[in-house]
Amino acid sequence: MITLDRDGALWRIVIGRAEKRGALTAEMVAQIASITEAAAAEAQVLVLTGTGDAFSAGADLAEAHSGLARDPVWERLSAAVAGFPGLSIAAINGTAAGGALGMVLACDLRVAVLGATFFYPVLRHGFVPPRSDPGRLVALVGPGRAKLILMGGARIDADEALRIGLIDRLVPREELDRAVAGLSEEALATRPDVLREVGRLCDRH
Repeated sequence: MITLDRDGALWRIVIGRAEKRGALTAEMVAQIASITEAAAAEAQVLVLTGTGDAFSAGADLAEAHSGLARDPVWERLSAAVAGFPGLSIAAINGTAAGGALGMVLACDLRVAVLGATFFYPVLRHGFVPPRSDPGRLVALVGPGRAKLILMGGARIDADEALRIGLIDRLVPREELDRAVAGLSEEALATRPDVLREVGRLCDRH
């Protein structure tokens, strides 16, 4: 359900299970975390994407209610993505919700297709989000809009997401791969130590 495509120093993690809109099981979350941790030693660009018309609907609800919503594996995944020493890009091919949105927030860049939607329905399901997600959301969109999403249950469409800074680029679906490739070019061409240092300096501010 999780596949890895490797092209030199570019690693692409693809969330499968399109028939369930990419709903994440505990095994899938752990798998993404493990691949991301391994990528830190070998890759310069890490791309996260989904299949079909959804990036991921978040946690599989049956597993979420059985304990996945409180599992520390989410923080492990988030820390692995945020700590990746190269350039991480979320290639958002559709809906990104719940814990999957948390994964998106941890990336360096977010590129979405027209028609993508974003929401994080923690209150509706009676869950508390992983501790790092609200802070990352606030850093991107500010405290008011973060509360609108987390506490007001707002669904953010792609145009609004671009306007408020939740995503960095918005492209037609057929141009997503090309856009990601374009953003990856310089990171793949430079030395790993330079890439790592530039990322570190950006993260200090």
